Amino acid sequence: MTTPRRSRLVAAACLAAAAALAAGCAKEEGTGTASSDTGQGAQVVQSPSADSSGSGCTLETYGATRIDLKNAVVGFSQSEKEANPFRIAETRSIKDEAARLGVKKLLTTNAQSQLSKQISDIKDMLAQGAQLLIVAPLNSDGLEPALQAAAAEHVPVITVDRKLNATACKDYVAFLGSDFVEQGKRAADAMIEVTGGKGKVAILLGASGNNVTTDRTKGFVDRIRAKAPGLEIVAQQTGEFARDKGQQVMEQLIQSKPDITAVYAENDEMGLGAVTALRGAGKKPGKDVKIISIDGTRNAVQALADGQYNGVIESNPRFGPLAFATAQKFFAGEAIPENVIISDRAYDASNAKDSLSGAY
Repeated sequence: MTTPRRSRLVAAACLAAAAALAAGCAKEEGTGTASSDTGQGAQVVQSPSADSSGSGCTLETYGATRIDLKNAVVGFSQSEKEANPFRIAETRSIKDEAARLGVKKLLTTNAQSQLSKQISDIKDMLAQGAQLLIVAPLNSDGLEPALQAAAAEHVPVITVDRKLNATACKDYVAFLGSDFVEQGKRAADAMIEVTGGKGKVAILLGASGNNVTTDRTKGFVDRIRAKAPGLEIVAQQTGEFARDKGQQVMEQLIQSKPDITAVYAENDEMGLGAVTALRGAGKKPGKDVKIISIDGTRNAVQALADGQYNGVIESNPRFGPLAFATAQKFFAGEAIPENVIISDRAYDASNAKDSLSGAY
């Protein structure tokens, strides 16, 4: 997934974000209760070799106006209802960092998993005078009307956690987030380790229409085929990134494919739903059926510590410090990379208990 250009561009953001990253931000537990960040959960930007080309998006090339964030109106568009820990932690991180920086006004909206609502939310924030937009896109496609409205007002757009199929430094400034293909590969490596490279695997796919699902699937499937031909992928079915849907799909798979020995869930919520389904069927999750998922929520890491899970690859949602640090550098005239890629940790049986404080 990582291209040479991407590697060069990512490096330029490292120094831009370093100071703000050190400040940290709040994290959330699975219950939605806020707790102060110990520093273990702060995002860290990857650090490839230095980029001397100076390439990236600047205020001038984007056509935006220099502003002071402390006197600005900033809009944050959340894509999904805050019913899972990732979205709770992400929104709280944006709010906390805006408050820490003394941003004049922060507008927040939630699209409730409706693309049409996210478009209208963004347009409404523009109508309220938003001078910077931080957007967690619901889908990789379909936000063109909102992006066009922002461009007409010369308002910069920074996207977080999901990529847009759009043109950087024209439709948006930059994408901040994880390398999702790499996450899938790491999940596959963890699966190979806990299964010995043999068994029958079911994949609980995320929601369709975004690059997270596509990339996490590709990374996992390609790695399994290359490194563990003894692991047979026997089912791929969407759980829509939701715990109840993941449970429902797993219940169906237990009936239709009772010989499944492993589950790869493309987020923790679906993985935890699978745990419930397996227990309801009299099976021992983590033992009879191995489970690997992606996110790093407190509940999943606790399940791992309790032996009901086998591995978790983190996808860090605490974008507040990085998003605002990136915006500050952009408005100061510095070039911003097209892709600012963060590092993600991995949890396994050896570190789960001691790493709970870094989960969200």
